[in-house]
Amino acid sequence: MTKDDDPPIRLAHVRPEGDDMRRHELGEHLQAVSCLAAEFAASFDAAPWAALAGLWHDLGKFREGFQRYIRQCGDPDAHIEGRVAGTDKTHSAAGALWARQYLVDAQGASGEAVARVLAYLIAGHHAGLADWAGENASLHTRLVQDDTRRELESALAAPVPETILKPACLPVAGDLRRYRDDDANDSPPGRFALWVRMLFSCLVDADFLDTESFMSPQRHAARRGFLQLPAMESLLSARLERMAAEVPARGETGSRVNRKRAEVLHTCLRKAELPPGVFSLTVPTGGGKTLSSLAFALRHAVHHGKRRVVYAIPYTSIIEQTAGIFSGIFGDENVIEHHSSVEADERQETHRSRLACENWDAPLIVTTNVQLLESLFASRTSRCRKLHNLVDSIVVLDEAQLLPVAYLQPVVDVLRLLVKDYGVTLVLCTATQPTLETRTGFDQARALRGFKVGEVREIIDDVPGLYADLERVRVHLPADLNATRSWDDLAPEIACHEAVLAIVGRRADAQFDPRTLKKRGFHASSRCMGSAGAE
Repeated sequence: MTKDDDPPIRLAHVRPEGDDMRRHELGEHLQAVSCLAAEFAASFDAAPWAALAGLWHDLGKFREGFQRYIRQCGDPDAHIEGRVAGTDKTHSAAGALWARQYLVDAQGASGEAVARVLAYLIAGHHAGLADWAGENASLHTRLVQDDTRRELESALAAPVPETILKPACLPVAGDLRRYRDDDANDSPPGRFALWVRMLFSCLVDADFLDTESFMSPQRHAARRGFLQLPAMESLLSARLERMAAEVPARGETGSRVNRKRAEVLHTCLRKAELPPGVFSLTVPTGGGKTLSSLAFALRHAVHHGKRRVVYAIPYTSIIEQTAGIFSGIFGDENVIEHHSSVEADERQETHRSRLACENWDAPLIVTTNVQLLESLFASRTSRCRKLHNLVDSIVVLDEAQLLPVAYLQPVVDVLRLLVKDYGVTLVLCTATQPTLETRTGFDQARALRGFKVGEVREIIDDVPGLYADLERVRVHLPADLNATRSWDDLAPEIACHEAVLAIVGRRADAQFDPRTLKKRGFHASSRCMGSAGAE
């Protein structure tokens, strides 16, 4: 065969460059995605699965119709399934169907189980994970359609390299036993589903990153350059030392609060070298919980070789405050703040932080419970993409008592799986710890399949003693909680104190004559007192 007779190069992507088109060779793309996905999945011992998914994910692009289209249109988005109209240009189902055909031939009945997993990953790498069976657009229905069969036949008619079509190393069905949903190994439900999502995350992120490195080299290069965790720990230590040195200058050396904050910090640093697992950090408001929890997380990460720290917080207002504290220590460019307000306001983010929000590939992430928990149960590619970067991380759940009660069981199940299967250290950080240990009783609605007794290790040695030492508020309850009192009755009692915050249950309750308090030296504001009227 002469050089002129060689088959044309098969393309994965094209990129305009001046008057020319740069071309990304399909075989190179498949090999690169395979290697990168395997590298990601190696962190949870699933490299062969991700490698094979990467090798076959764009098998349908070998088909003549797709190659003709991508060469003629010159559209940089031609590779994105869904942007391209017509069945002749789809490509994600061919690899899924090939997995079923080839693996059953190669491995027999066990190959069907392997192929099922790969079908989920490959067929969903653009549109998201689909249910296997169901009335609407199920994966099984898609794989038995004539269009999918023709897509594979057209791809196989092209000169596909044997190293791609029939690789030497294949995953084995025996690996699936580790992730079965059963009670034999005390595994929470959802284990297999989370494992599939983790693999899906590896494939999707690898595909995005290799495509980005070709389509947008400058954008891809912008992902690098974050401070690493040992450097962050050093910066935090230096900041804490400066803060400690400032205490005598303010004449607060003997302050009870400062002494207790120092004890909390010292305890967190000491306990950070304990083995990974589940911890609770129970510190009352004003006890220095934010910086102490960060000190624990960074020391634990460096000591145990963890890859990143993820702070999950229920409210964006608390996130912005926490991220501001962290940015003051490490610099804005080294703290990834990921929540809806940042996504909506480009002024609050940098180009690099926006990229890191896509896959959380940064050492320090501050995000919402919504971003974290919804991603763990998601099917969309954009949501799932970040999941593999939770492996071997430290997840700090700040204000842990605000985990959604209506979904507490699946939330606790997935948190347990992260700890059990993916090397996550979980820190439940709050002043009011929720009870997340297993509980049973007559009322099954209040039962919880949670952590084992003793599995959650408290960092603070004497929590009641710490609360007693930091007590700054005394609560006096009325004899009758149902009795109502008028403002005329309350005014003398309020006036006995230097500062008072009065909270009422309804706006109507705040309607009173401001002169009632003004004549006793108090100021009443419409901002503070609802519709009470301003001065």
